Amino acid sequence: MVRALAEQEHNKYSCRWARAEFFSGLKRHVRERKLSSIQAGEVRQAFESDEQAGVWLWLPVDDALLDAVAARFATWPDDVPLRVGDALHLSCAKENGFTEVYSNDTHLLAAASHFGLTGKNVLPSGG
Repeated sequence: MVRALAEQEHNKYSCRWARAEFFSGLKRHVRERKLSSIQAGEVRQAFESDEQAGVWLWLPVDDALLDAVAARFATWPDDVPLRVGDALHLSCAKENGFTEVYSNDTHLLAAASHFGLTGKNVLPSGG
């Protein structure tokens, strides 16, 4: 379902932070024995090939973005959870003029409206 959604869009933009998250996730899957080291290496190579082909377009993480994230935390409602990674993704989308974000992360999707963004679940069936 996620692949079908991604294939509908010519350009796939994401905060460069997502690149580090991707590789961290690969390592976690090896540690949890969901992937072998060889399989993770194959996934990594495919991902890097996609990067070189321009499938993934990275939006920069710079001082201005980090300052925007810090400012957001200063005014964030105390009763609404917001993780720094989610704040970074959402601020990045907002600062770069996007109006929608795609994820299956319930925390990120719940916080999207506080950034003036519409959160779209890439797994609408909840799974």
